[in-house]
Amino acid sequence: MKDEFKDIAPYDDNVFKETMARLVKEPGFENAIRYVMPDSDFNEVVKQLLSIDNKADFQNKVMYGILLLLESKTTAGVTDSGLENFDTSRNVLFITNHRDIVLDASFLGLAMIRKGLPAQEVALGDNLLIFDWIEDLVRLNKGIIVKRNLRLTKALEAAKQLSGYIHYCIAEKHESVWIAQREGRAKDSNDLTQESVIKMLALTGEAKGFVERLMELNITPTAISYEYDPNDYLKAREFLARRRDPEFKKSQHDDLLSMETGILQFKGRVHFNIGRCINDELSQMTGITDKVEAVKKVCALIDREIHSGYRIYPINYIAFDRLNNTSRFADEYNSSDIEKFDTYLSGQLAKVDLPDITPDEMSFMRDKIMEMYANPLRNKLVAEGAETL
Repeated sequence: MKDEFKDIAPYDDNVFKETMARLVKEPGFENAIRYVMPDSDFNEVVKQLLSIDNKADFQNKVMYGILLLLESKTTAGVTDSGLENFDTSRNVLFITNHRDIVLDASFLGLAMIRKGLPAQEVALGDNLLIFDWIEDLVRLNKGIIVKRNLRLTKALEAAKQLSGYIHYCIAEKHESVWIAQREGRAKDSNDLTQESVIKMLALTGEAKGFVERLMELNITPTAISYEYDPNDYLKAREFLARRRDPEFKKSQHDDLLSMETGILQFKGRVHFNIGRCINDELSQMTGITDKVEAVKKVCALIDREIHSGYRIYPINYIAFDRLNNTSRFADEYNSSDIEKFDTYLSGQLAKVDLPDITPDEMSFMRDKIMEMYANPLRNKLVAEGAETL
């Protein structure tokens, strides 16, 4: 590993055993394992962990089993499409929409391992690494640290370092990488690629031109579709809290609750659509001299690929029709789907713990949750030319 990347890259295998030995002694780690795997003998888990000496075995022998457990307990199945077209001869940068803080990249890794492919390295914001043991766990599990909330000059240095590592990872380490299309999740599920992410990716590279540097990464847009978002009520709560107080900021406890809820609560069906590498489309942009225009075109291209790859569920059709006061998609759901949707929505709203919620505020949150489920369908319609913005 190059020294310039040591503080953000996954741990090298030569420090795996000593880091794992430190990790298993952490009370927080023990609590997490007992919470996620209540039927397991923690001492047996520790014995297995201490017998492993590299990241690949850790993923295949331990994390794979944990992800299968989470799939069986918290989803109605994780499926994928597009991997049959995946070119295994080259490493890529998966850029996806962002639904769950932890599981987006983890379930993509599950899909890869099932196909006999190595799981990708994963870029995660350091705001999630609340405790040292969480950073250890992440970096043992092929996690790349994304430094956030820095002053301008430090932020530019961190962006160059991250960009350099992603290029190094794909070109020299021969590892694929996952990164979300934006910093943080889109609260309303209106998934749009952040221009700063694309600019960061092109800060380094062997090629001279902006677009050519992006082409070195073999960008592969990937769409993630969750039937249910366990955090929808927490997002609605945040919308209302901010409506009441524009200065509202989430606490560390809020982030932990979001992580825990996303991992452990029911998500229904989960689907990944792995798109095509966009190098052919990017090659047609190499003549663009205006970098601002180039960035916008790249973002729009990635958005279109992700949006067109969504899998749409009855809940999305119902929410869209409700918000738009139409029966346009009535053939896509039945009375049982509607009843299930209404029961689910009422149950989620009942979890919001803010004091003195008025009927108007409850209606506001209800609409916000329906927007979360309607927006993927709306964006898919636009991407496929069936509707305009």
